[in-house]
Amino acid sequence: GDSIIGIASSGPHSNGYSLIRKVAEKHDINASFGDLSLGQTLMLPTRIYVNSILSVLKSGVAVKAMAHITGGGITENIPRSLPDNVTAQIGLDLWTPPAIFDWLQEHGGIDNSEMLKTFNCGIGFTLVVDTDDVSAVIDALRAAGENASVIGTIQPGKGAATVTYS
Repeated sequence: GDSIIGIASSGPHSNGYSLIRKVAEKHDINASFGDLSLGQTLMLPTRIYVNSILSVLKSGVAVKAMAHITGGGITENIPRSLPDNVTAQIGLDLWTPPAIFDWLQEHGGIDNSEMLKTFNCGIGFTLVVDTDDVSAVIDALRAAGENASVIGTIQPGKGAATVTYS
């Protein structure tokens, strides 16, 4: 019943660039995303979350798990932070990924499971907290300049921790 809070990423960060390069070689590298070209979008700095996370920890809220969404994407990183016998139920419609991810999926013919395993898909960091603490955590993150929202819940599972999607 705990809540999973996702902090927005600025784009792919430093993961999946071999796949990005393959897609870009075969398709329009003059693509743009808002005011940014493909190249400018790919060069956006990787977000560093330490100061924002420290502000949450200093607020006194009990954080039960944290995961930096890097190589392995959401699918592999969240379970590493969880105990066995739970499932992270992620709602894919609970955030809007940066447009680069839609472009990559469409032009690369990449299925959802591969996208979620390779890229952060717009979520750079996650925290698991008691549902009663969600507002305090999101307030602390927003005060630190982050875009954060609830992206899922923790449910009973079987065996090793897993992620399921809806």
